Formats: sequence, structure tokens, C-alpha cells
Amino acid sequence: MNPTMLMNVPIARPSFGHLEEEAVVEVLRSGWVSQGPRVAEFERQFAEYLGAAHAVAVSSCTTALHLALVAAGVRPGDEVICPSLSFIATANAIVYAGATPVFVDIDRSTYNLDPSRIEESITPRTRAILLVHQIGLPCPIDEIQAIASRHGLVVVEDAACGIGSEYRGQRIGRPHSAMACFSFHPRKILTTAEGGMLTTNDEEMALRVRRLRQHAMTVSDLARHSSSRVVIEHYDEIGYNYRMTDLQAAIGLVQLQRLDKMLERRRELAQRYSQRLSELGWIVPPHEPSDCRHNFQSYMVRLTNDAPLSRDALMQELLDHGIASRRGIMAIHRERPYCDQAIDACLPETNLVADTSIILPLFYEMREEEHEYVMTCLEQIHALAAR
Repeated sequence: MNPTMLMNVPIARPSFGHLEEEAVVEVLRSGWVSQGPRVAEFERQFAEYLGAAHAVAVSSCTTALHLALVAAGVRPGDEVICPSLSFIATANAIVYAGATPVFVDIDRSTYNLDPSRIEESITPRTRAILLVHQIGLPCPIDEIQAIASRHGLVVVEDAACGIGSEYRGQRIGRPHSAMACFSFHPRKILTTAEGGMLTTNDEEMALRVRRLRQHAMTVSDLARHSSSRVVIEHYDEIGYNYRMTDLQAAIGLVQLQRLDKMLERRRELAQRYSQRLSELGWIVPPHEPSDCRHNFQSYMVRLTNDAPLSRDALMQELLDHGIASRRGIMAIHRERPYCDQAIDACLPETNLVADTSIILPLFYEMREEEHEYVMTCLEQIHALAAR
């Protein structure tokens, strides 16, 4: 490739405009910047968008997962089934609740938990299943929920990447389980810089999570400051400081209005990627089951044995041409806090995907020339290898 034609293409780029800027300035001028009226409105609109009865805003998806597990009754000594193929926060949240993560292998085609492998991992100590909608592709919730029901287990959805994805005609987060947890990190489709949301149809769970996120305070700041009477709050259990700010919520409200347009663009870019890259023969594009609709929070492909370069060598070649990429989803059981050789032998599909997958650039404001450049670079790598 001609060095004079090099471009710099990031792996992701958040999309902010003047409406987000105006929303933040309005909050600053209001004098109320912590958890308050904007958070409450963001929760209301988020729940309405998904079709959930309740939405509770928090500081991150990790804290949402922690609160969800606590509200689900997970306690020290319990076990929680989850995939190893996920960001480490999935397992960390289980440990925060005092429980032990039990890793189960995945389906190679979807990167999600394989329902056929779950029951063999259930023990008398199993309390919950924490499924993950990996990189935005819905997990087979109904199959997993059926297994959980047979064994009296609670299902919680790690929907960190799942905003806008659909499962059997319904948006993820409705939810299909006890609770679903979302991330608003800058690499996510809808971002508030940092932040998260928990959705549920259970009013008691929602009330408890609302208290726990604010030190288990019985009356919120907003309610106390809005009251015409003196209100004294109480603290009936140990809680946490997991609040979202009104500054973040103001950004989220604007982003939520733009969400459908951002999803449409990502799906368009992903479709073009898949059409072009599948022709190379050694790149396996994302699989989208007929009962799911992917949001393509990330565009992750898997390399076959016919690939001209190893995964890491391909990433370096792309970087040499100005294209950022990332290794695919990590395998948590390979990291020091969770490392166990016995577990490793039980997760062959997880290991395969972790070793051979790569995330390519995809974001809402990706220009046509940037998208074309990535595909052309991969095609030229293929052509050079074929000589």
C-alpha cells in the first residue's frame, strides 16, 4: 500500500454534538449536578424505550451487575454461572457479591453461553446464572431461563453491549429475566462517558436497588430537597455510592433520542463489512441467528486456520497502516485472579475464540473512506499472501 495514502482509523469514536453540549450547560446552570431530576427523567425514558417497568441509573454497568446480584439474593458462599468469554467485570461483580463465578463454555458461532453446557455445572451452591449478550448479540435467553426455572435459579442479563439489540422481536432489557444491566462507557453505542442502567419488571427489586445505590438511604436527595416538610432519612442496611450524576443523565437523554439512527448506521456498516470480508475465505463474520437482531456494538470476526497471518500479526499489520484493532473478547479464566488449568481444559470453544478473534473499527461517525480503507487493507493483505 502506498505510504502516502495512509489513514488513521480508530477502533471507536463517541458521537457528541451541540445538543449534548447544550444539555450539559443547562445542568451546570441549574445548580443541581449530582443525582437528581435529569437522572429520574433518563430512567423514565430509558425504561419506556425498552418496554421495561423500571430503570435504575448507576455509575457503571459493573455496579449495576453488583447490585443486581445482591438484589437477586446472591450471598457469600454461593456460585454464579457465567461465561469466561467476557470482560472481566462480569466475574468481578460476582466476587463483589461474595460468590464464586463458575465458567461455562460458549457456542462458537455466537460467542454466547452454550445452554447445553449449563446443567452439568449446576451444584447445590448455584444461586444464579449471569448471561452475557456478547458484543451486542442476544444470548438464547428463553432456553437459559427454562434451565434456571427447573433448578430454582435467578437469571441476570449482562447487557453491557446490548442496547438496541432484539431477541424474538423484543428489545434487550425489557427484560426477559429478573434484571438486565447496561453500560454507557465511551465505546458503547449510547454513552454518558461513564455510567450504567439496571432494568427490571419487579417493583420490589427496583426499590431496593434505588436505595442500595445511594448508601441504602431510605429517602433520596431529590425527594428530601423537593419536600415542603423536614424529612429525616434512615439507613437500614449497608449500601454503596453507585450514583449517576445529572450531568451524565443529560447527555444520556440526548443520546437516547439519537439511538435508532446510530443503530441503523452501525448495522449498515456491519453488513458491508460482512459482505466484503466473507469473500476472503479466512475471516468468519459475525453470525446473526434468525430470532435475534444484532446491534454491532463491536464488529468482531474470527480467523480460520487459513489466515495468512496470526491474529496478533494481523493486528500489527493493520496498525502499521494506521488502523486500530483490538483482540477479541478476553477469556477471564486466563487472567491471574481466575487462572485455573483445570478450568482451562473445560473451555475449548472459549479458548479458540479468544485466540483467533479480532475487533475491527466500527462507529457511528465512521466515514465512507475510513470504512473502505479498512476493507481494502485486508484485501491487499490477502492478495499479497496469495502470491
